[in-house]
Amino acid sequence: MKADPAVQRRLLDLAQVDAELARVTHRRRTLPEIAEIAEAEQLVRAKQDALVAVETTLGDLDRDVKRQETEIDQVRARGERDRKLMQSGSVGAKQLTDLEHELATLQRRQGILEDDLLELMERREAVEADVSFARVELAKAGEKLQDAQGRRDAALADLEATETRRTADRSVMAKGFPDDLLKAYDRQREQRGIGAALIQSRRCGACRIELDRSAVSKVKEAAADEVVRCEECGAILVRTSESGL
Repeated sequence: MKADPAVQRRLLDLAQVDAELARVTHRRRTLPEIAEIAEAEQLVRAKQDALVAVETTLGDLDRDVKRQETEIDQVRARGERDRKLMQSGSVGAKQLTDLEHELATLQRRQGILEDDLLELMERREAVEADVSFARVELAKAGEKLQDAQGRRDAALADLEATETRRTADRSVMAKGFPDDLLKAYDRQREQRGIGAALIQSRRCGACRIELDRSAVSKVKEAAADEVVRCEECGAILVRTSESGL
């Protein structure tokens, strides 16, 4: 294959654009914010689970408190009924004794229930504080996630702008190459990542391997318009005054 030496040198500009586009693609896949977001999402889920757990405990305690208060009210109402009956003067001596015994039992029962209620209220107060703390922690985790997502979106937008601009540049540049040369370049780039590179100090700029004497002789003997390839990686070798040939 033959191509004007000036056209071959322009392959280096095309390769530079392609290298930048490749970096954009790589960076899009490896943005540090992606891992940060995954970690933040995991933290949010953990904080959500923690909040659900303490809210469930609080709900259970609320039901226990309500049940305890209802039982205390029932005991209190029963005691009030017994006192009114005793004060009515309409009961006999034996029933009065039974009422006095029942009232004493109810008072003891009420005392036990009120002590249990106090303990429940203290536990509820502590769990309520845990709920408030869990909500704050979840909010913090959510803010961290939103921050990472915002930075990711900004980085992706910047990469998208760069990709759009350089893709347009490449489209214009590609029109300046013969079809066979461009096809050979693109095929090599798709297979090995770099389509063309400068020979610099007798070293291939694509694979960075120094050409041996035989390869150097072949490149030297090739006509200026001859398209030469690296024997190691296959990249099109562009010759300039920096090639050291």
